[in-house]
Amino acid sequence: MDSTTAADAQAASQAREKKDALVRGVTSIQDMREAIKHAGRDAPTMSAVPRMGLLAAAAFRMHAAKGLPFIITGLVNRWPLSALTQQTLRERFRDLPVRARVGDYVNTAFAPDRAMQDMSMLAYLDLVATETPGLPPYLGNLEMRALNSLCHWPAYFEKMGPPRFWLGPAGTVTPLHCDYDDNIFAQIWGTKRIFLAPPHHHEFLYASAANAVLFGSPFNPEAPDFEKFPLARQASMIECVVAPGELLHVPAGWYHQVRALTFSLSANRWARALPLALKGDPSLQRPS
Repeated sequence: MDSTTAADAQAASQAREKKDALVRGVTSIQDMREAIKHAGRDAPTMSAVPRMGLLAAAAFRMHAAKGLPFIITGLVNRWPLSALTQQTLRERFRDLPVRARVGDYVNTAFAPDRAMQDMSMLAYLDLVATETPGLPPYLGNLEMRALNSLCHWPAYFEKMGPPRFWLGPAGTVTPLHCDYDDNIFAQIWGTKRIFLAPPHHHEFLYASAANAVLFGSPFNPEAPDFEKFPLARQASMIECVVAPGELLHVPAGWYHQVRALTFSLSANRWARALPLALKGDPSLQRPS
């Protein structure tokens, strides 16, 4: 990369970070990240992700302020989308345009040149119905607005990004990473295994920035290579399986790796505000 290109890239990165801070109403994304790590050090340790029943918004925020993940049951299974089937996707949404992750999308997950392929929903379902070597193609992190009316999201966050959908067969993977936004993740069909690590263990996970609010790690908790990543021995990994109809809260800064154990449809929404674990810290908030 020549000096002009490098300068342009740095300017673009700074502009994006400034925009990210403005959207979230914070003075500095870097300060927010550091505050999340500090809050993680002060949070209680945990060995398993707890499950609880339906929560009103105030109760959700009270639990989320602890900065720990938890699962809510009895909510997502009420959504109209939960009652639909793969056949419904074939018949009702066959022409929906989608973009599939193809090839080795795990090792290129945070690269700008990850291989993608545009197709229809029907073409995607036909593609994954035929077993092929390697990773199965994955519809990941897509806005599929035709499905939005079939999901009834709770008002847990005052400001949320649009729903993003994740669809694919067993074996699809999102590698270890963290988002510096609170996240609610709805498991609509199928089951997924998720590994989680707290924000202050960032230093053990050899992470690098994809952007100011997304960091990816090359460490694989499903097949740990401690010779290559010796510091990862110090990272606390919590494993959970999210079942159909469950909603997982992933607090900002928590690392997570996700694998589909069966054909799965999931959706998530990220908050676009100061993370709840920071309890409205006025030093981080942009003056209104």
